[in-house]
Amino acid sequence: MDASFLSGVVLLLLVADPLGNIPIFASALREVAPERRRRIILRECLIATGILSTFVFVGQPFMRLLGLSEISLQIGGAVVLMLVAIRMVFPTPEGVYGRAPGGEPFIVPLAVPALAGPSALATVLLLVARDPSHTVQWLGAIVIVMAVSAVVLALADKILARLGDSLSTAMERLMGLILAAIAVEMMLRGIKTFIGGL
Repeated sequence: MDASFLSGVVLLLLVADPLGNIPIFASALREVAPERRRRIILRECLIATGILSTFVFVGQPFMRLLGLSEISLQIGGAVVLMLVAIRMVFPTPEGVYGRAPGGEPFIVPLAVPALAGPSALATVLLLVARDPSHTVQWLGAIVIVMAVSAVVLALADKILARLGDSLSTAMERLMGLILAAIAVEMMLRGIKTFIGGL
């Protein structure tokens, strides 16, 4: 494993935020029978994996179609990551991505936007733009992160019982702080590249 692959896994893991998604999944699956929950979690993680993997291949052509540069994507992606980080550090009752509707969820809000939201899609585009030749590595990073998310979310009840609400909130805020630092670094790199190209 090289450094870029590991950094991609860590960045995607911070953006996917499986610990932070536990309350969203718990709320969305509250009305679902316990024996169905793990199947739904697995299904939603597979859907999110498919969506993020698709962006590995269509992201660059999509950017070219819209006339977007890698610099604008880097700065725009940093802004999105910063907004997510702010909501992680200063949470609202609705959670990072808003309140989940009742009933058995399908795709929305679990696969999208909780797992494969704008920040995760922007992160995938950034990784591919940074090194297009490492497509297999980015696909591997997505699979690893979604597998970790599936395990964490499947064990949500046990994790909440062990950590408690206060420690779970503290960990989410710490991840938000780390994500904010990554967003600032990405933005500074984008600005530096833009100024250097003038």
